[in-house]
Amino acid sequence: MRVPLYKPNKMQAARIEYRGLDSASNPYLAYAVILAAGLKGIEHEYELMPAVTEDLAAMTTAERRAMGYNPLPASLREAINRTEDSEFMAEALGEQVFEQFLRNKRADWEQYQAQVTPYELKHNLGIL
Repeated sequence: MRVPLYKPNKMQAARIEYRGLDSASNPYLAYAVILAAGLKGIEHEYELMPAVTEDLAAMTTAERRAMGYNPLPASLREAINRTEDSEFMAEALGEQVFEQFLRNKRADWEQYQAQVTPYELKHNLGIL
């Protein structure tokens, strides 16, 4: 989610830009977390990050980090690890849903890790 300015110096023209969910996601869980995040921001009066006019995609990871932008998880395993450590997610989903969600994602990761890819067959089968 982002808040782009439609016209410079015209704050009344600001809007919220939301990119749709991935079709593989559970919309109920995703929207619950999005709404919880928005409400938490309002309740705690979080400050918005300063407006960015530079092309973030053209920057290095270090430059983006210096501006306060951290990369998204690079794998499902990394995403699971971050989620496990998130008190916010546990609070937003409730403990039972949170734990079941993590169980399901861990099972997905284990099934994914067990797959033998065409690359592995091509490059490693001859070694066996």
